[in-house]
Amino acid sequence: MKMPTSHTIALLFNGNKIYDREIIAGIAAYLNSTRVSWDLYLEEDFRCRLPGIERWRGDGIIADFDDPAVCAALERTALPVVAVGGSYQDPADYPARVPYVATDNYKLIKLAYEHLIEAGLSRFACFSLPEAAVNRWAQQREQAYCALMRRDRLEPLVYRGVSTSAPSWDEAVEGQIAWLHSLPKPIGIIAVSDARARQLMQACMRAGIAVPEQVAVIGIDNDPMARMLSRIPLSSVIQGTHEMGRTAAHLLHQMLNGARLDGTRILVPPAGLNVLASSNHQPCHHPHVMQARHFIRQYACQGIKTGQVADYVGVSRSSLESHFRQELGRSVHDEILRFKLDAAKAMLGREGANIADIAVGCGFTTVQYLHAVFKRELGCTPREYQERQERAAAAPVPSPLIPTA
Repeated sequence: MKMPTSHTIALLFNGNKIYDREIIAGIAAYLNSTRVSWDLYLEEDFRCRLPGIERWRGDGIIADFDDPAVCAALERTALPVVAVGGSYQDPADYPARVPYVATDNYKLIKLAYEHLIEAGLSRFACFSLPEAAVNRWAQQREQAYCALMRRDRLEPLVYRGVSTSAPSWDEAVEGQIAWLHSLPKPIGIIAVSDARARQLMQACMRAGIAVPEQVAVIGIDNDPMARMLSRIPLSSVIQGTHEMGRTAAHLLHQMLNGARLDGTRILVPPAGLNVLASSNHQPCHHPHVMQARHFIRQYACQGIKTGQVADYVGVSRSSLESHFRQELGRSVHDEILRFKLDAAKAMLGREGANIADIAVGCGFTTVQYLHAVFKRELGCTPREYQERQERAAAAPVPSPLIPTA
């Protein structure tokens, strides 16, 4: 059997970012599903190796073109290049002659916006990033938000703030809090990334603004790290990064076989939504219920009891129970249990999750109690729920049509 020709390919991505890692995973999936034989050249931080990249003696490159330094460095290379990055409203902003695979920024924002509408909200804002060449993707998402607001005859409310660093952290948070206080409530806020969404939720915590009753937040990236570092589980738009990686690898494969794909542009839509507590807006009319749910959302998994919630709100336990029954039709204990169960379900979806650790981490006193709650509320054991989630994740997803040579 004739062996496939081996090629040396450079992947110019930042392995510290979830977006880049998922694209790399998509490239790997393409290699594993075909007879392509590539030796991959991948730096942890490729930006340290950009000078002289035009003299690199490889066979092809797949690169993150959201970074202007990459675009400039690869202008002089004679190797086949496939660009990956964000979409642009103006076609002139795309690189000339280079095949380009883009995440569809407009559809990312539109999906987040439609989710907030379905949550019952009628006012919306966007938390963006300061205008800069390295933030072009954020500005495109900001423009998409403004276009949707204009389409629906709503006032665009955009806040860019400052780029956060250790010296500017306090200034950044103070600016975010001032902006949050200035907004009408309730309101849904679309953050241009999960990192930005997490910062905003921290500002809400400091300011005592209830999430999601007063401010519902949704990010973009579905970054597990952002979820782990947030007290309130973060809703997020799932980018089609895995498909972007597969598509980019397929295009480069064609080019290595002689295909001319100059100017090819493929926009990949979002893969879906991961809806969690931060955007699960349910209007509360009584301020005590709103305060209590805000406290429960943050500390349910730490084993809090009804009395502690009442102490936080500053009312008697019986009074709080009465307000909960009238407003939500359930007890304070039921509300705490509901959030603990949601947290356990989210943890069971992670690879290698241990049920005993989940029981402890979500505030259940024993594994047996966790089993009993799952059986009563979901009709299955935690293990059965986990296996069901694994089967759903493994189900094949149809790929978009890719132009052939």
